[in-house]
Amino acid sequence: MKVAGLVEHFFRHEYGRLVAQLARAVGTRDIERVEDAVQSALAAALGAWVASDVPRDPSAWLYRAASNHLVGSLRQDANRLRILASERAVDGSGAAPAAQFAGEVRDDVLRMLFVCCDDAIPRESRLVLALKTLCGFSTAEIALRLFTSEANVHKRLQRARATLRESTTDLIAPPLDTLQPRLPSVHEILYLLFNEGYLSIHAESAIRRELCDEAVRLATLLAEHPVGAVPETFALLALMHLHRARLAGRVDASGGLLLLEEQDRARWDRDDMTAGARWLDRSASGDRFSRYHAEAGIAAEHCFAPSFHETRWQEIADLYALLERVCPSPLYTLNRAIAVAEWRGVDAALALLDGMVPPTWLASSYLWEAVRADLHRRAGHTEAAQQHRERALVAAPSDAVRELLRRRLGAS
Repeated sequence: MKVAGLVEHFFRHEYGRLVAQLARAVGTRDIERVEDAVQSALAAALGAWVASDVPRDPSAWLYRAASNHLVGSLRQDANRLRILASERAVDGSGAAPAAQFAGEVRDDVLRMLFVCCDDAIPRESRLVLALKTLCGFSTAEIALRLFTSEANVHKRLQRARATLRESTTDLIAPPLDTLQPRLPSVHEILYLLFNEGYLSIHAESAIRRELCDEAVRLATLLAEHPVGAVPETFALLALMHLHRARLAGRVDASGGLLLLEEQDRARWDRDDMTAGARWLDRSASGDRFSRYHAEAGIAAEHCFAPSFHETRWQEIADLYALLERVCPSPLYTLNRAIAVAEWRGVDAALALLDGMVPPTWLASSYLWEAVRADLHRRAGHTEAAQQHRERALVAAPSDAVRELLRRRLGAS
């Protein structure tokens, strides 16, 4: 692997871990300094590793570089006692400091996720903080995932950081009795992390498997934790495994995205499918039903269908209708229309959408335009199909998605 590619690899794998470890050492009030230190370490790696050999342990090298940069930054602080305490916590040895309250949340990144989901931070700001600080998402990536502007993302991030700076505690392992209310936000962050891996807006990678793998890893740790061992977590894990099972089949030899009907189902991962089915079965315990249950059910229908045409589209349409009741969103209505088109035909699907006025965030999205373009194309409405197609191509978030839309929606 080339050095630039290796640094990118470590950025995606190590960024959140380094931020979480260093923040645990010096406290969340210095989170911006921590992020600067990690980014400086990654930049230094790009130069140092080009000039000489890649170190035997790149992770330890990055930790030492980040911690040394952070200590240097803290030395400029007037609070001498805080500096000395931080220097003892961040010793530059290359090893993470011993966890406080390690019996509560053992993983640094997962522990920091719970910190980001503090009720003192507004919900929208929690998501932005976690996606930026722990997942390494760019402002543009967050804006796309949350259907908002980059300016709003910046404002929410600043608000979250201000809350952390004003916090009265530096401990990163909250007591168990404070964690339960934070679970929905932790679930949502893991869901968004997985989705960015499953269909990325990254210019060079339509699929970022490392993000999917990290989301599965964290969700598995959450499911093993007393606070996280609940049906919603199990359903989320089922959803992730069932979607991850299809990753290899979603791209062609050149890395381009494939439509569901074009995919070779023999390439789907049977181990992930089995794991997904097992977690889905476990999620049925108790009487709670969440959006993750319904979405996992839809993923299971796709995974275990013998072929595209043998898919139980009525079941999928019914599950989307259930989703609209459990967690109302026009996105679910849009997806239900896609299933209805396969089940009852495009006229029924268009009738479902014709009376729908999408909110601004959806109306300006490529998703709305692409579905409308495809349905009108299949119905023979050439002019309407062309208008929606053009708007979908302009709004597409990446070249890979744009090329997929061109193939699906036909030539101009």
